[in-house]
Amino acid sequence: MTPHPDQQGKVVVVTGGGGILCAEMARALAGCGARLAILDLKLEAAEAVAAAIRAEGGTALAYAASVLDRAALAVVAAEIQGQLGPCDILVNGAGGNHPKATTTRENLELEDFDRADPEVTSFFDLDEAGMRFVFDLNLLGTVIPSQVFARQMVGRKGCCILNISSMNAFRPLTRIPAYSAAKAAVSNFTQWLAVHFAPVGIRVNAIAPGFFVTEQNRALLFQDGRPSARAAKILGQTPMARFGAPGDLTGTLLWLTSEAGAGFVTGIVVPVDGGFSAFSGV
Repeated sequence: MTPHPDQQGKVVVVTGGGGILCAEMARALAGCGARLAILDLKLEAAEAVAAAIRAEGGTALAYAASVLDRAALAVVAAEIQGQLGPCDILVNGAGGNHPKATTTRENLELEDFDRADPEVTSFFDLDEAGMRFVFDLNLLGTVIPSQVFARQMVGRKGCCILNISSMNAFRPLTRIPAYSAAKAAVSNFTQWLAVHFAPVGIRVNAIAPGFFVTEQNRALLFQDGRPSARAAKILGQTPMARFGAPGDLTGTLLWLTSEAGAGFVTGIVVPVDGGFSAFSGV
């Protein structure tokens, strides 16, 4: 990756940085000369990404932190500022779903309503704690890091926040109501924060990835190495007829975090989805 003048020397904080998609985004920014702070709940996951970046000649440090622990994040933010400098770019990549916030079937069936079956979770069986976990992780897990790290951005030029939304924010997917609602909230919050921060020069945008294979969804999308019935549905609704590769997010990432390329762009959510959101199914 040829270093881009906008990213060269910038301090980039990536939450959820140990995941497949966020790791690739971190590598892309490091390849442009940025200095990366990789945050993850699991230090070993963050360190693996940071080590790979350093092996490629980049600058990266790993930190363990929960995006829901404001006090711990504040401590990490101070460490990052001391070791790398104040945060210029925040990528809010932490997020996920929970099994107890997921229905077994796509639609309610009368037999599931009329009888108790421990193997079947209907809408009426969704667990409040599981739902709350998903809402907190995705929405508050975007709000709290923004509160902590944007403090280092105020009054400085060229700073921005990039949130990670989802296709679910445009059209809710079956079976995962909490995740769909939470990502819709992330998109809405992105617009709100963009307006709120506009006077102080902090741009706020989001990427809405389509369907990418990650460690979280691999078991749902593939069975015995073949696409599952759900995966076949997804591919049938994706005009480009494939899942996204992590590198497919790079162009949008570098554009939205570039002051020269997107300096007048704030408050948008960009689908990177192979045409899924444009296809009506007919």
